[in-house]
Amino acid sequence: MKFEAARSSYLDQLRIERGLSSNSISSYTRDLAKFELFLQNSRKDFVNLTAQDLTDFEVSLKAMGLALSSINRTLSAVKGFYKYASVEFDISNPTLEIVSAKIARKLPKALSVDEVTNLIESAKREGDPISLRDFAMLELLYSSGGRVSEIVGVNTGDISVTQTDDGDVTVLKLRGKGSKERLVPLGKFAVAAIEDYFTRTRPALAAKNSKSEPALFLNARGKRLSRQSAWQIVLDAAVATGLEGKVSPHVFRHSYATHLLDGGADIRVVQELLGHSSVTTTQIYTLITIDKVRETYSTAHPRAK
Repeated sequence: MKFEAARSSYLDQLRIERGLSSNSISSYTRDLAKFELFLQNSRKDFVNLTAQDLTDFEVSLKAMGLALSSINRTLSAVKGFYKYASVEFDISNPTLEIVSAKIARKLPKALSVDEVTNLIESAKREGDPISLRDFAMLELLYSSGGRVSEIVGVNTGDISVTQTDDGDVTVLKLRGKGSKERLVPLGKFAVAAIEDYFTRTRPALAAKNSKSEPALFLNARGKRLSRQSAWQIVLDAAVATGLEGKVSPHVFRHSYATHLLDGGADIRVVQELLGHSSVTTTQIYTLITIDKVRETYSTAHPRAK
């Protein structure tokens, strides 16, 4: 059997039966492409691969200068492929002895409230209608804690108003990993920024596209804003505020979670807002808060040292 056919069948299974998102499918495709290149260079048949061959593949990934996290992800993709192929095509699975290398846990970087505020405000440019879009996007990143892929994937119909006993609440629908949907409330600053962009800038952008585009954030051609363009908006804001090299779209998500916990939010609520399947993933943000407490204690208490 040809590797290309087995890979295609596996990707179809991920897409159709498991319902993985297009971003996840793209990641699996890239990782399996590395494996295919290894097979070609070593003139190996994937059907007869041994555990030693997989070790050689791991060595080749390290020789490419890939980060440990990237190597682990690639090996995980190959393990998933062979698990599927062993059942579907009745071939031996050489990956059973593969163990992912442990990665030292790094605390995510979170900005201060003032730094986040300055980043968002820097997007405002007098006389530039596009700046209203950029400003609204940065507000939404921080107000929702959404990943950049989720934010550029937002459609105009994903924002709604829900009536509660405490008044109306604006709610945003986000589509996360594995196409899982979640609802998050939006603050008044984000709501005001979105309304301003939607009424003053988006109509002119939408008019440049002959087709009706459901995306909330549009580019200069009236089409959905890309992840790359969203990244550039964040990087431009970082340069404008002297935070170059310290900021990425994901920093807004880290800051969102950290500031919620600092404000007394329950970790289970934060887990739901972030769309984490396990609270263990969310707990890493509590370590940031503990570090702040420890630092404050060591500098402020007269007998701490």
